[in-house]
Amino acid sequence: MNSVLLVLIVLVIAAIAFAVYSSSKSAGRRTAESLADAKADARRIIERLGGQVLNLTGTDDASKQALADASERYTAASSQIDQATTAKQAALAKESAIEGLYYVRAARTAMGMDPGPELETLTGQRSAGAVTEDRTINFEGRQLEASPTPSPRTPNYYPGGRVAGRPVPAGWYSEPWWKTALVAGAWGVGSALLFDSLFSGMHGVNYGAQGFESGYGDGYSDGYAAGQDAGGYDGGGYDNAGYDSGGSNDWGGTDASGWDSGGFDGGGFDFGGGDFGGGDF
Repeated sequence: MNSVLLVLIVLVIAAIAFAVYSSSKSAGRRTAESLADAKADARRIIERLGGQVLNLTGTDDASKQALADASERYTAASSQIDQATTAKQAALAKESAIEGLYYVRAARTAMGMDPGPELETLTGQRSAGAVTEDRTINFEGRQLEASPTPSPRTPNYYPGGRVAGRPVPAGWYSEPWWKTALVAGAWGVGSALLFDSLFSGMHGVNYGAQGFESGYGDGYSDGYAAGQDAGGYDGGGYDNAGYDSGGSNDWGGTDASGWDSGGFDGGGFDFGGGDFGGGDF
C-alpha cells in the first residue's frame, strides 16, 4: 500500500513539474513572438525615417535644422531597437522614429512641400498643445521667440510633448531652449518664469504658469536654490524616450506615460508606399 502511495505521489509531482515547464515554455514563446513583432513594427518605421533623412535636403535654416533633428532621432531609434530586449523597449524605439518623422514633416512644411498625411500622436503631444501665435520675450538676457510657422527668426521645431516631466507645446522657436532639460532630465531654476512668459494665456496651449508650477513642485526641491543637488528634480518624467542618440538611453528613466507596444498601431501609418524621396509621400 505504501509503495502504491509513493508511486502516486511521484506521478503527481512529475505531472505538476511537466505542467509548470509547459506553461513556462509557452509563455517564453509568446514573449519571444511579441518581441519579434514589436521589433519588426519599429524597424518598418525606422527604415521609413532613414529613407527620408537620406533623400531630403534642406533649403533653408528651418528645414536644415528639422532634418538634422530627424537624423538624430533616426540614430537614436536605430540604437534603441538594436538594444531592445522587450516589446516595450521596441515600442520606445518606434516612438523615437515617429518623432523623427514629425521633424521630416516640419522640414517639408518649411520648404513649401506637401507635408503628407497626419502622423500618429506622440506621447504627451495632446496635453502639451501647440503654439498658435507669435510671441517674443526677454529671458535671462536673451530674446526668445515662438511661432506656429517657420521663419528665419524661428528655425527650431519641436513636435510637442513632455520634456523632463513638463509639457512643451509643438511649434517653431528661435532656439531649442528645451534641449538642456531634455539631456539633463531636469529643468533649471527660473524655468517656471520662462513658461509663464512664453505661453501664459496663449490659446491652444493647455496650461499657463499655474499649470506649470502645479507640476513643478512634484519634482523640484525647495533647497535647490540654496545650492543643493539637482536630484531634487524628477527626471523620470522625460517623455521623449532615448533622446541621446549616442545610445546611452535609459529605458528605466523614461516615463512612458502609457507607452505600450499595443498603443502604436503601425496599420494607419502609411505615407503612400513610403516614398517621400521625390517630394511625394
